[in-house]
Amino acid sequence: MHDVHAANAILKIVLDEVKKNNLKKVNIITIELGSIIEHGEEINSLNLKFNLRLLAKNTPAEEARIEIKKTTGPTWKLVSIDGE
Repeated sequence: MHDVHAANAILKIVLDEVKKNNLKKVNIITIELGSIIEHGEEINSLNLKFNLRLLAKNTPAEEARIEIKKTTGPTWKLVSIDGE
């Protein structure tokens, strides 16, 4: 469940950037993911990617390639969005 919350927060930022930059389509979303423990479990990059894809259906980010880079620290960061 915690993967869904993180995915939702990331997608909200992505869609805000889409609107702000007048993008029609997101091609690549790059995220740095640290070791985040929520409810006793670490957020898993595969689950995060799955949930991002699920939540992005019917949005400009629906077909985006999602790149997740492992980093240190207890946080995540949206590094970049590539779109047109």
